[in-house]
Amino acid sequence: MWARASGRRWCQVLIAGLAAAASITARAGPGQQTPDVLRGEQLYGRCMGCHAPAYDSVGPRHCGLFGRRAGSLPGYAFSAAMKAQPWVWNAATLDRFLAAPLAAVPGTSMTYDGIADARERRDLIAYLRALDASPQCRATGPAKHQE
Repeated sequence: MWARASGRRWCQVLIAGLAAAASITARAGPGQQTPDVLRGEQLYGRCMGCHAPAYDSVGPRHCGLFGRRAGSLPGYAFSAAMKAQPWVWNAATLDRFLAAPLAAVPGTSMTYDGIADARERRDLIAYLRALDASPQCRATGPAKHQE
């Protein structure tokens, strides 16, 4: 995906990704490694069976995920359990959810078992945060939420 960005745009996307990783690192506790955005992009391959960055598929799109209330993306048919969540997606809520989706939100339609490895979750979350600066997300504009 990043290979499509070229020249100056590639530098802007890379800088945005590094800034996102730095902001997560600033909140990382002792002994935690710096998130790796590029490794997160590779890990995102696991998600692509059901999700896409810029459009809804089996699962909702990920562009505009950070700062969006869980279950609120217009036009996507979320489970009642996800719609009832008071969460706003951020690094902490994503970490909790991605560790064990079915335990975090009983009744969710996301049937993925989760990502047990904390470092993999941090890398994936860093990528998801950086994704908004990607050309495909910028082309779609921000995904607004409904209250």
